Amino acid sequence: MTATHTRPAHTAKQGWATGLTAFAAVMLFLVGLLDIFRGIMAIAEDDIFVTTRNYVFEFDLTGWGWVHLALGVVAVIVSIGLLQTATWARVSGVVIAGLVIIANFLSLPYYPVWSVVMIALSGFIIWALCVVQRDNLFDLSEERPMSEERPPVSTPHGPA
Repeated sequence: MTATHTRPAHTAKQGWATGLTAFAAVMLFLVGLLDIFRGIMAIAEDDIFVTTRNYVFEFDLTGWGWVHLALGVVAVIVSIGLLQTATWARVSGVVIAGLVIIANFLSLPYYPVWSVVMIALSGFIIWALCVVQRDNLFDLSEERPMSEERPPVSTPHGPA
Protein backbone atom coordinates (compact mmCIF):
# COMPACT_ATOMS: atom_id res chain seq x y z
CA MET A 1 0.00 0.00 0.00
CA THR A 2 1.39 3.39 -0.89
CA ALA A 3 0.67 6.62 0.87
CA THR A 4 -0.22 9.64 -1.16
CA HIS A 5 1.02 12.97 0.07
CA THR A 6 -1.02 15.99 -0.74
CA ARG A 7 0.47 19.44 -0.77
CA PRO A 8 -1.61 22.35 0.54
CA ALA A 9 -2.99 24.73 -2.06
CA HIS A 10 -0.50 27.29 -3.32
CA THR A 11 -1.97 30.64 -2.27
CA ALA A 12 -1.06 34.06 -3.60
CA LYS A 13 0.22 35.05 -0.15
CA GLN A 14 2.58 32.09 -0.13
CA GLY A 15 3.67 32.91 -3.66
CA TRP A 16 4.60 36.45 -2.65
CA ALA A 17 6.40 35.23 0.48
CA THR A 18 8.38 32.67 -1.46
CA GLY A 19 9.13 35.20 -4.20
CA LEU A 20 10.41 37.78 -1.71
CA THR A 21 12.63 35.19 -0.06
CA ALA A 22 13.99 34.14 -3.45
CA PHE A 23 14.58 37.83 -4.26
CA ALA A 24 16.46 38.30 -0.98
CA ALA A 25 18.51 35.16 -1.58
CA VAL A 26 19.56 36.20 -5.08
CA MET A 27 20.27 39.79 -4.04
CA LEU A 28 22.28 38.65 -1.01
CA PHE A 29 24.25 36.32 -3.28
CA LEU A 30 25.00 39.23 -5.63
CA VAL A 31 25.90 41.56 -2.76
CA GLY A 32 28.20 38.89 -1.37
CA LEU A 33 29.82 38.24 -4.74
CA LEU A 34 30.35 41.95 -5.36
CA ASP A 35 31.75 42.39 -1.84
CA ILE A 36 34.18 39.52 -2.51
CA PHE A 37 35.39 41.28 -5.66
CA ARG A 38 35.65 44.58 -3.83
CA GLY A 39 37.64 42.93 -1.06
CA ILE A 40 40.03 41.32 -3.54
CA MET A 41 40.52 44.67 -5.28
CA ALA A 42 41.31 46.41 -2.01
CA ILE A 43 43.69 43.68 -0.87
CA ALA A 44 45.53 43.40 -4.19
CA GLU A 45 45.64 47.05 -5.29
CA ASP A 46 45.17 49.77 -2.66
CA ASP A 47 45.69 52.52 -5.23
CA ILE A 48 42.40 51.72 -7.04
CA PHE A 49 40.42 53.47 -4.33
CA VAL A 50 40.32 57.22 -3.73
CA THR A 51 41.90 58.17 -0.42
CA THR A 52 40.37 60.91 1.68
CA ARG A 53 42.33 62.95 4.16
CA ASN A 54 40.99 63.73 7.61
CA TYR A 55 38.30 61.05 7.57
CA VAL A 56 37.12 60.05 11.05
CA PHE A 57 36.99 56.32 10.23
CA GLU A 58 40.33 56.18 8.46
CA PHE A 59 41.55 52.59 8.17
CA ASP A 60 44.09 50.83 6.02
CA LEU A 61 42.48 49.93 2.69
CA THR A 62 43.90 46.42 2.89
CA GLY A 63 42.08 46.03 6.20
CA TRP A 64 38.84 47.19 4.54
CA GLY A 65 39.50 44.64 1.81
CA TRP A 66 39.61 41.81 4.32
CA VAL A 67 36.41 43.07 5.99
CA HIS A 68 34.55 43.14 2.65
CA LEU A 69 35.96 39.78 1.60
CA ALA A 70 34.81 38.11 4.83
CA LEU A 71 31.35 39.70 4.66
CA GLY A 72 31.03 38.63 1.02
CA VAL A 73 31.89 35.00 1.72
CA VAL A 74 29.43 34.80 4.61
CA ALA A 75 26.73 36.51 2.52
CA VAL A 76 27.11 33.94 -0.26
CA ILE A 77 26.84 31.06 2.24
CA VAL A 78 23.76 32.59 3.89
CA SER A 79 22.11 33.14 0.49
CA ILE A 80 22.32 29.41 -0.16
CA GLY A 81 20.56 28.79 3.16
CA LEU A 82 17.87 31.28 2.16
CA LEU A 83 17.04 29.19 -0.89
CA GLN A 84 16.17 26.39 1.53
CA THR A 85 14.05 28.85 3.58
CA ALA A 86 16.02 28.10 6.73
CA THR A 87 15.19 30.30 9.71
CA TRP A 88 18.85 30.64 10.64
CA ALA A 89 19.52 31.98 7.15
CA ARG A 90 16.77 34.63 7.43
CA VAL A 91 18.16 35.89 10.73
CA SER A 92 21.75 35.70 9.47
CA GLY A 93 20.74 37.40 6.22
CA VAL A 94 19.37 40.40 8.11
CA VAL A 95 22.50 40.55 10.28
CA ILE A 96 24.90 40.24 7.32
CA ALA A 97 22.99 42.81 5.26
CA GLY A 98 23.13 45.15 8.26
CA LEU A 99 26.88 44.62 8.60
CA VAL A 100 27.30 45.25 4.86
CA ILE A 101 25.44 48.54 5.30
CA ILE A 102 27.71 49.55 8.19
CA ALA A 103 30.89 48.51 6.35
CA ASN A 104 29.84 50.40 3.22
CA PHE A 105 28.91 53.48 5.23
CA LEU A 106 32.29 53.49 6.94
CA SER A 107 34.10 53.06 3.62
CA LEU A 108 31.93 55.66 1.85
CA PRO A 109 34.77 58.12 1.08
CA TYR A 110 36.89 55.44 -0.59
CA TYR A 111 34.27 54.38 -3.14
CA PRO A 112 31.21 56.61 -2.70
CA VAL A 113 28.86 55.63 -5.54
CA TRP A 114 29.44 51.92 -5.10
CA SER A 115 28.94 52.18 -1.34
CA VAL A 116 25.57 53.88 -1.82
CA VAL A 117 24.49 51.16 -4.28
CA MET A 118 25.49 48.41 -1.84
CA ILE A 119 23.68 50.18 1.02
CA ALA A 120 20.49 50.38 -1.07
CA LEU A 121 20.68 46.70 -2.13
CA SER A 122 21.26 45.62 1.46
CA GLY A 123 18.28 47.68 2.57
CA PHE A 124 16.06 45.84 0.07
CA ILE A 125 17.41 42.52 1.34
CA ILE A 126 16.57 43.40 4.95
CA TRP A 127 13.08 44.52 3.91
CA ALA A 128 12.42 41.35 1.91
CA LEU A 129 13.56 39.10 4.76
CA CYS A 130 11.59 40.96 7.44
CA VAL A 131 8.18 41.22 5.75
CA VAL A 132 7.79 37.48 5.10
CA GLN A 133 6.19 35.30 7.76
CA ARG A 134 7.73 31.87 8.21
CA ASP A 135 4.48 29.94 7.84
CA ASN A 136 3.87 31.42 4.37
CA LEU A 137 6.99 29.93 2.78
CA PHE A 138 7.46 26.97 0.50
CA ASP A 139 10.88 25.35 0.29
CA LEU A 140 12.57 26.93 -2.71
CA SER A 141 14.90 23.98 -3.17
CA GLU A 142 12.01 21.53 -3.75
CA GLU A 143 11.20 20.83 -7.34
CA ARG A 144 7.51 20.86 -8.12
CA PRO A 145 6.08 19.66 -11.41
CA MET A 146 4.24 22.30 -13.42
CA SER A 147 0.96 20.46 -12.82
CA GLU A 148 1.22 21.16 -9.07
CA GLU A 149 2.24 24.79 -9.47
CA ARG A 150 -0.65 25.91 -11.67
CA PRO A 151 -4.11 24.44 -11.93
CA PRO A 152 -5.34 23.71 -15.44
CA VAL A 153 -7.00 26.63 -17.15
CA SER A 154 -10.67 26.17 -17.88
CA THR A 155 -12.09 27.29 -21.19
CA PRO A 156 -15.74 27.57 -22.17
CA HIS A 157 -15.35 24.21 -23.96
CA GLY A 158 -13.91 22.36 -20.97
CA PRO A 159 -10.49 22.02 -19.31
CA ALA A 160 -7.38 22.64 -21.38
